[in-house]
Amino acid sequence: MTAEPARRNPHSHMWLMAVIGVAAGLAFMIFVPRLTVVSKSLLLFAGFHIVGGVVLLSTLYVAGLRDQVRRLGGGARPARTYDFGWGPGWMNGLAIAALIALATAVVLQLTHPGAWPLAFALVAASGLLLTGNAVMRCFRRTDHVVLPMVDLLSSDHDLVLDAGCGSGRTAIALSRILKKGRVVGLDRFDAGYIDDGGRALLDHNLRLAGLAGKVRVETGDLTDMAFADNHFDAAVSTHVYDHLGRQKLKALCETRRVLKPGGRFLMGVWVPGLTMFAVANILSLFLTTKTQWRTLAEQAGFRVIDEGMFNHAWFVLLEKPSA
Repeated sequence: MTAEPARRNPHSHMWLMAVIGVAAGLAFMIFVPRLTVVSKSLLLFAGFHIVGGVVLLSTLYVAGLRDQVRRLGGGARPARTYDFGWGPGWMNGLAIAALIALATAVVLQLTHPGAWPLAFALVAASGLLLTGNAVMRCFRRTDHVVLPMVDLLSSDHDLVLDAGCGSGRTAIALSRILKKGRVVGLDRFDAGYIDDGGRALLDHNLRLAGLAGKVRVETGDLTDMAFADNHFDAAVSTHVYDHLGRQKLKALCETRRVLKPGGRFLMGVWVPGLTMFAVANILSLFLTTKTQWRTLAEQAGFRVIDEGMFNHAWFVLLEKPSA
């Protein structure tokens, strides 16, 4: 199966976050302590040096030092621990941003007391960012390696497509209910927000879960799958189709094509809401809404069977009509 040339990574703005983090860290360590109101207080003088050092070192670690540390350590992963590849940039990036916002609010209040509404807004933003960071860290927990309880499978012997299998989280969850069937994991393995694109992590996690012989892995594109029509009994995908931009409808049509008549597709995606606003702030308002997803599914020829929320995401169970 031949993959298409890689599209632009929607998460490639991480370099900009690194530049902002380094600049903020240096400012808190060098510029802010020179301010008269700060230099007169030993607590403030030392505090901003500490905050600047934490921001600077954390940013550098996320931006590149982590890779150096891993190489020095041989790149080994814990043998008995699932690793889904969400590095420190995604697990702690919002916490670093919260620290920057809070420290900036303190500086603003000290130097320009009349601008307290802006300082208050920065404190509120800091709290929101910390909440978003807590949500992101949930994805490292093994109790989030689950799928919603829906009527997905037709039998214990189903052949199931894991569309956008990534590092194997969904395949592992699926194995809890699919006792005798088999899974085909399909992915491009080029996601910049997953370590190594996910391929090595997938092998590691499948071995740990005892699924190495139960899951067949293919490299390919969801918008142009090299599978025959009516090939799979069911399909499942989490946090993938919401990354496809203008290709969402095409991918849904392809998924319907490879499903057998009556086959069902369980899809989990992020949609606008309070949780996603904590994670992505204003950017969350540009996510595809539930109504838009239902419309796309119907345009692709699916019928909506069930829907709900799980692990901060919205899921929908779709069915390819039998007729």
